Amino acid sequence: MGDFLILERFSWFHQQLQGKRYPNASSLAAQFALSERIAQRDIEYMHLHLGAPFEYDARKNGYHYPESNVELPNMQATQEELLAILLARNLLSNSVGGMISRSINSFGKKLFSATGNLGLTEKRMEEVFSATWHSYSPAQADTFQKVTDALLQQKVLRINYSSPRAKGSTERLVEPHHLQHYMGSWVLIAWCRTREAWRKFFLSRMEDPVVLAINFEARPKKEWEHQLDGAFGIFQDTDIVKVKLRFTPERARWIREQIWHPKQKIQEMLDGGLELTLPVADFREIKLRILQYGSDVEVVEPSALRQEVKEEISRMSELYGNK
Repeated sequence: MGDFLILERFSWFHQQLQGKRYPNASSLAAQFALSERIAQRDIEYMHLHLGAPFEYDARKNGYHYPESNVELPNMQATQEELLAILLARNLLSNSVGGMISRSINSFGKKLFSATGNLGLTEKRMEEVFSATWHSYSPAQADTFQKVTDALLQQKVLRINYSSPRAKGSTERLVEPHHLQHYMGSWVLIAWCRTREAWRKFFLSRMEDPVVLAINFEARPKKEWEHQLDGAFGIFQDTDIVKVKLRFTPERARWIREQIWHPKQKIQEMLDGGLELTLPVADFREIKLRILQYGSDVEVVEPSALRQEVKEEISRMSELYGNK
C-alpha cells in the first residue's frame, strides 16, 4: 500500500486522536465507507509503517495518544510519488493553455487539505520541490479537449495538420488510440485513414480539430505499441537498429549518470571513456543528441548514422569557416 493511498484517512484519524475522541476501526470505516477489515489494516499501517505513536484503550474501545501535542513525522514520499504531484501541478496545468489547471487546482486543494497535518503542505511543496520542461510544444486547450473526447469515445477525428518538414497543412482523418506526454509535449498515436498507416501527431501542430459522429473499432495494442517506446526518442518504427556511441573520458562522467533508453548498455573503456549502445528506429532525434556533445562523442555504428553526422559536421564547417 502506497503512503498517499491512505493520507486522507490518516489525517482524519490523527485529528480524532488529537481531539481525544478515541477513534477505532468502526469509526474509521463509517467515516470513509470502508469495511472494518480494511479500516483495521489502515490503522496497523499507520502505527507500524508511518510511526503514529497511538495506543489502544480497552475501556474506551478506541485509540489515543499517551502524550499531548504529538507531532507526526513528515510523510516519506518516493521519487515516483513526488514526480506524479509535480507533473500534475507544474507541467500539465501549463501545457494546454491552462485547461487542466482548474482540475489540477481542485485536486491539489483536496490533497493538501488532507495532508497538511502530515507535513506536506502546498506552501512547503512549492518551497522545496520544482519540476521544469524546456523546448516543449504547448497544445491549445480546445485541441486537447477535442482530442481526448475523440480518444475516450472512440470517434474519428478530423484535423488540419502542419509538419515542420512541409509547407502548409493537410487535412487528416484519424482514429485516436493513445495520447502520450513526451518531454512536456502532447503526442497522439493514431491510425491515419488518409495515409492508411500509424502516425504520431503533435497536438501543438493541429488546427481546427473536429470530433466526427463516426465510431471506429479500436485496433489491437500490438499493432501500435511499437509507436510508444520501442526505441530511443519520439520517432518509432518496427525496424530498429543498434546505435553505438563512444564518449571521451571527460564526457563519460556525465553519461554514466544518464538513462537514454531502458535497454541501453554501457561498456567501460580502458582510457576511462565508455561506449553507449541503444536501440534506435529513426536517426533524426539521436543525431541532434549526438551533435549536442560535439567532439566528446563519436558514432561507432551504424555506418549510415556515422555518415549523416559526418555530413552535418562538414556543412557546419563550411558555415563557420566562411566567416
